[in-house]
Amino acid sequence: MAVRRRSSRPARPERFVPDFDPDFGDRALTEARHDIVIGRWQGVRNLLAGTGTGTDWARRTHRLRLLSHAAAGSSTVETWRAAEPGNPDAAVLRAATEVVRVFDAAIAAGRGAALERGRIDAAVDACRGAAEAAPADPMPWVSLLSVARLYEGGVPRRELRHWFDELRRRDPYNTEGHIQVLRYWSARWHGTHGSMYDFARDAAGVAPPGSPLPVLVQVARVEEYRYIADGALGRGPVRGFDQHWKHELAVTELRRTHARWIGDRDPLRPVAPEEVADLNFLAHAACYAGQVDIAREVLTMLGPRAAWVPWAYTGDPEDQFTRFREGLGVG
Repeated sequence: MAVRRRSSRPARPERFVPDFDPDFGDRALTEARHDIVIGRWQGVRNLLAGTGTGTDWARRTHRLRLLSHAAAGSSTVETWRAAEPGNPDAAVLRAATEVVRVFDAAIAAGRGAALERGRIDAAVDACRGAAEAAPADPMPWVSLLSVARLYEGGVPRRELRHWFDELRRRDPYNTEGHIQVLRYWSARWHGTHGSMYDFARDAAGVAPPGSPLPVLVQVARVEEYRYIADGALGRGPVRGFDQHWKHELAVTELRRTHARWIGDRDPLRPVAPEEVADLNFLAHAACYAGQVDIAREVLTMLGPRAAWVPWAYTGDPEDQFTRFREGLGVG
């Protein structure tokens, strides 16, 4: 009988594949979102009851935002509200879900099409009701700051300021709420590139060390790129955009964000699910700015956990995330 010889060739390493899990490894959230899809609300109730006890608002905001997207296509949150009308978490989730539904309706109508004002007003009323039901929770104010963009011409400055002040009274450095205001003031919605950057830099400037808020400046840079690239669609390359990520100010602000947010971080501290999206903005900026030290550090922190945004705005997300990791020798 012939003896089969084993090959002396080393086994090929498995190709790296980014993990675009929208929950960023939050297994409890994944289970709760699955429950929503099949019409069960008890798991969602239990999850939210144990999330955000007055200090962990970042995780609560992260979970509520993703739960609202899961709930938008079903009646599960309404079933929960009917079963437990006095539960403040149900009110907060339903308000966030109404905001997602209104945005979905706006997308379906097409950019430039006016959405029925009454539909937006109803979402605002749900948010105000949630704020009364859960007076300490910042999420209803995040929802209000989100839906404000959909009003034709925006909302009065005094009202927007009031909503933002109420958010900051509950959670002064709430990243998601700040991102919603940044987008409100962007050229895509109710402001300009200048007003967007002013807001981002002001917020970044008052953030304490270790806060992710300085990454707002990199979020603004992505928003500017997206706006101009969309406007140039079909009309050739955007002039000067080869330097968009790597001119002197962009690099200075990138390094400042890294220093204030990541600089003194314990390298053994694990990355929480609610940090992954923001870290992807920092990694994206560092990669495109050619800042090898920062890019390698942040991509190593992230491991395989990738976020669709911002990578989707500059090409194929999987290709970019993989290519930069391989180019930097990130294992």
